[in-house]
Amino acid sequence: MDKSNFKDVYVFIEQRDGKVQNVALELLGKARELADALGEKVVAVMPGYKFTDQAELCIAHGADKVLVIDEPELEIYVTEPYAQAIYQVIEAKKPAVVLFGATTIGRDLGPRLSARVETGLTADCTGLDINEDRDLMMTRPAFGGNLMATIVCREHRPQMSTVRPGVMRMLAADASRKGEIENFKPNFDRSKFRVKVIETVKEEKTLIDITEANVLVSGGRGVGTEGGFEKLRDLAEVLEAEVSSSRAMVDAGVMDHARQVGQTGKTVRPDLYIACGISGAIQHLAGMEDSECIIAINKDKFAPIFSVADVGIVGDLHKVLPLLTARLKK
Repeated sequence: MDKSNFKDVYVFIEQRDGKVQNVALELLGKARELADALGEKVVAVMPGYKFTDQAELCIAHGADKVLVIDEPELEIYVTEPYAQAIYQVIEAKKPAVVLFGATTIGRDLGPRLSARVETGLTADCTGLDINEDRDLMMTRPAFGGNLMATIVCREHRPQMSTVRPGVMRMLAADASRKGEIENFKPNFDRSKFRVKVIETVKEEKTLIDITEANVLVSGGRGVGTEGGFEKLRDLAEVLEAEVSSSRAMVDAGVMDHARQVGQTGKTVRPDLYIACGISGAIQHLAGMEDSECIIAINKDKFAPIFSVADVGIVGDLHKVLPLLTARLKK
């Protein structure tokens, strides 16, 4: 394969209900860094229906060009129409790199496309960089999170990866940035459309997604029972924070999986992360170590969590939290 025929960094812009998802804007920021290293452009691929007004948002967050695919078939995500549309973009434009968010949509669409274009896909990346050969270095946890593997796709193009929400930093929006907006018209083979969305039923959620929270109070095995988490919720209420947990508490049935921080949960980057009764296994650290400020409370002074904490409190969280909450209330 002549790799010189492939250029630019493409980002799949995931939308739900006509709104660009944060993970897409985070990827645009990373794509900007990669494209600058290559001396190439960032192209946002924006499939959907009647949400072209969001194209300027992509440019403000780092895109040089936006490919708008405005089709009724793309209003709601269904695998086959989306796969056909993005596949035709890849065949026509020949991107060097294609990035997806590691969401339910990205994890469905990415592998389908990598099979169709016969290239590799590195899933759940936590780091992306360019080497001296202008190849994309894709880093992800391996062997249960016990080591980090860097994967390179030397022989095939495009290079494709999915990246977890919250891992990359979103660039601040720059309304003065200028970019090109191009409409792309796919030729659908509707005979292959075997699935149709009849109705969408949404679960009512009163909690903020932990990946979007500015402050998180997180509990581990040391918190113990549901009653123990009441102390975390009292502190969270004072701090206007969200409550999250380690995998141990999800496995125990105390917390919902949507609240789990870590390699098998969600990657978070809040301004403040308070880890209560969390030992700091590498799988958990992978999901929160980039938080701006980390406060750890644990009675084991040798707990690994203290190695990444900005402030450590050695003590029984069941005694420390009520005192901390009472003091903050004042």
